[in-house]
Amino acid sequence: MPATVEVVTFRPELAAAFESLNRAWIERYFVVEAADLEAFRDPEAIIRNGGAIFFVIEDQVAAGTCAMLRLAPERYELAKMAVRPESQGRGYGDRLIESAVAFAREAGARTIMLESNSRLAPALCLYEKHGFRHVPIEHAHGYARVDVQMELALRP
Repeated sequence: MPATVEVVTFRPELAAAFESLNRAWIERYFVVEAADLEAFRDPEAIIRNGGAIFFVIEDQVAAGTCAMLRLAPERYELAKMAVRPESQGRGYGDRLIESAVAFAREAGARTIMLESNSRLAPALCLYEKHGFRHVPIEHAHGYARVDVQMELALRP
């Protein structure tokens, strides 16, 4: 029987999944940094600041997540994107990005930026597929691992 899959927004009972999904990839490639811990400690702060957190739920289990951080009234950041390894290759990253971009458009964003690392080639390919383009790094929001910045223009 096929899996039941849906994209949902943050609920308090998903806070632990937000942390565990992100810790998995961060600890695999890098180290957890102070800015990560801050996001894990209070994910609802993202929402209180005008952002959102999305989850792909597969058979009632969080299989992936991403956040949209409001940086300014017309500028958002796609952040904390993760899909558990056993769920990769099912289009869940696409669904998360599509939900995040739709949220930003509805909120009146002109641009979405993201910060990443060149070691995460599959993620960079996913972002490029959705129209993100490489730009010079502005600043790294407190992350030592950042060596890539990308942007998606939603409107002029």
